[in-house]
Amino acid sequence: MSGRAGELLREFKGDDYAYGLGVLEKTGELTAQLGKRALFVGHIHSEWFKPWQERVLKSLKEAGVEIVDMARGVAPNAPFVDVYRLHSHIIHKKPDVIVVMGGGSSIDAVKCASCLAALGDVTPEIDPFFGLGQVTKLCKEHNRKVLPVVAIMTAASSAAHLTKYSNVTDIFAGQKMLIVDNAVTPPKAVFDYEITTSQPLSLTQDGALDSIGHLVEVYFGAGPEIEEKTRQICETGLDLIISGLLEAKDDPESDQARLKLGLGSDLGGYAIMVGGTSGPHLNSFSLVDVLSHGRACAVMNPYYTIFFAPAIEDKLRVVGEVYRKHGFVDQDLDKLSGRALGVAVARAMIGLSKAIGFPTRLKEVEGMTDEHIERCLGAAKKPQMDTKLRNMPVPLRTDMVDEFMGPVLKAAWDGDFQHIRNFTS
Repeated sequence: MSGRAGELLREFKGDDYAYGLGVLEKTGELTAQLGKRALFVGHIHSEWFKPWQERVLKSLKEAGVEIVDMARGVAPNAPFVDVYRLHSHIIHKKPDVIVVMGGGSSIDAVKCASCLAALGDVTPEIDPFFGLGQVTKLCKEHNRKVLPVVAIMTAASSAAHLTKYSNVTDIFAGQKMLIVDNAVTPPKAVFDYEITTSQPLSLTQDGALDSIGHLVEVYFGAGPEIEEKTRQICETGLDLIISGLLEAKDDPESDQARLKLGLGSDLGGYAIMVGGTSGPHLNSFSLVDVLSHGRACAVMNPYYTIFFAPAIEDKLRVVGEVYRKHGFVDQDLDKLSGRALGVAVARAMIGLSKAIGFPTRLKEVEGMTDEHIERCLGAAKKPQMDTKLRNMPVPLRTDMVDEFMGPVLKAAWDGDFQHIRNFTS
């Protein structure tokens, strides 16, 4: 599967992406193609980060790239305040390229800050960027260009280094907001999978379940024109991630486990550039104050799988067979159909979560309240989140959210599949 993964990633990114084991020193070469004066963003005050940082800075220097400023990375979930702080660095130091080294939060914050640097005199706040294609629209209207970003990923998770998405968080509202725009896709990226061994296993596991969400949500929602491509991506990536998760649980330092998880998460990035995520990701944005993103997606995906089941039987068999390969399905999926097939695959997803100690019901999560359910439903009705509703294999309008998403959330709360209402047109 790793050979097939490499083929898919080369097809996706070509020479603009350096990935694998021992590739960090390629950063300088890639950055020099975009600019010679760089702002470096990373966890510059963290001891674990310094050896990796030194390798990157040496690579940049050897490529003739000057570091004009260094800024610390951001808090989890990319709070708005960090976006505005990074914007200040850009405005005052005037780099021609930004090199960001971190997880998805740091990369997403830099993406958003680079948009604000290009458009701050047009809109001094970031709210107009949220939604689909708004940054590109503003850039065309005002003849602007977003500052290029070289994204060095350090965690196998969001694939922010490869994609057109920027998730940033309004901490006061407890709500993630989303930019979906090709203008924020980093033109160059690096991911040395060795770096992930410096991360806690819990972070690795969280990222892996986020990546599974990318793969299955996109595949489940794929229309005929992209179904075959997303099947290849999902089948390959899902197999690598489940295998890597189980190996990393037994040996967190395993290079092969980290390679599998890195490749699988990158394929998750490919998936969300071909299609889009849906309900589970949408709901996760409203749970940010009590549940990490990957865990939120892991809780929600089984319940949406049952909701979608009658519309995606063939896709469920593909996904279910991957789970069967790893011991999480003991039924003959060819003998199941509709909701029963969805339940079998949902139980497999829950089995994987239990195997790595993840929650499988919302009520198990400390701090989770009825208010979070209401927040999920309210966010789903916002115009900026409409793409998530439309990406579902059972598309919903905002006036259908309470009737159909509400029962899914109720099922996720207590683990009772009976709450879920399947949609009939």
